Amino acid sequence: MTTTTRTGRRITSADIMPVEQYAAVRGERRRKMTELKRDRRVAVGPDATFYFECYDTMWHQIHEMLFIEKGGADQIEDELRAYNPLIPNGRELVATMMFEIEDPARRAHFLAGLGGVEATVTLSFADETIAAVAEADVDRTSAEGKASSVHFLHFPFTPGQVEKFRKPGAKVTLAIGHGKYGHAAVLPETVRRTLARDFD
Repeated sequence: MTTTTRTGRRITSADIMPVEQYAAVRGERRRKMTELKRDRRVAVGPDATFYFECYDTMWHQIHEMLFIEKGGADQIEDELRAYNPLIPNGRELVATMMFEIEDPARRAHFLAGLGGVEATVTLSFADETIAAVAEADVDRTSAEGKASSVHFLHFPFTPGQVEKFRKPGAKVTLAIGHGKYGHAAVLPETVRRTLARDFD
């Protein structure tokens, strides 16, 4: 498994290991992915966790889906279409925002009042604020105002914003500004430094 995040690249069918071959190395791949994700994870408030994606996390996710569902060659193209858009394009960060609530009743009640939460997420640093742009694959808020527990978010940067984000020690704040869930977290320096490598 690569230890260097590749940006501006898409996974193709040529990058996919046969399921049998992946099964033989799956344990080690999963261990390395746990290590990789450690500095790509940020908790915001008690119930939200952001997982910042890259080529390697998406490569892993595709192989996990193929291993679990065993859909064969026909499934590969579906997974590539689903996960390639979540690889940073060199001038953005991409995150999966998850509301992780184990109790089903509390989760249902919580999400029922959280519609539009994906439009309230921001990254702030220096004098910059970048609003998240939700992945347009599917509407994550229902007509009744219920939010999904999983959201895919893009943070588009200008070249100047990239340079400010890359500055060692830069204070970067990730925030959710929804009326029913207003929380923020400062990215640890190890996370900021890791994410800075997602840019070209």
